[in-house]
Amino acid sequence: MSKLILTSEVSGLGSAGDVVEVKNGYARNYLVPQGYAVAWSKGAEKQIDSIKAARAAREAATLEDAQTAKAKLEGTPVRVAVKAGREGRLFGSVKTADIADAVKAAGLGDVDKRSIELSSAIKSVGRYDATVRLRSDVIAALTIDVVAAK
Repeated sequence: MSKLILTSEVSGLGSAGDVVEVKNGYARNYLVPQGYAVAWSKGAEKQIDSIKAARAAREAATLEDAQTAKAKLEGTPVRVAVKAGREGRLFGSVKTADIADAVKAAGLGDVDKRSIELSSAIKSVGRYDATVRLRSDVIAALTIDVVAAK
């Protein structure tokens, strides 16, 4: 088991600044190379404090702002137009970055692509559900309409 400090939020594991223990292969092959974590050491307490301060600055400034953004996101379905074949299958898939761009284009505010979680990959046209973590305590449900681009 490896003890790590998360530098960004990892779904199902923790958020930035958390100290976690994971299997050696997961740490060595995924978390550390992708920049999601650094090795834990006794002198890393200052680093943990700076990571938590940066996370707090990135989160919505107040709970009210996050609640307002949540109401906007939940009230309006987001439309994503992508290239698709005749039977509705996409050429590729819809990524969280595409969804974040569509949210911004719809005038619903800026959403970080890392805060969007999809329950499954989007590989055909249709209506999908996703969640957007605005703060650690505010999660918005987002409806995504995937349509074929003309």
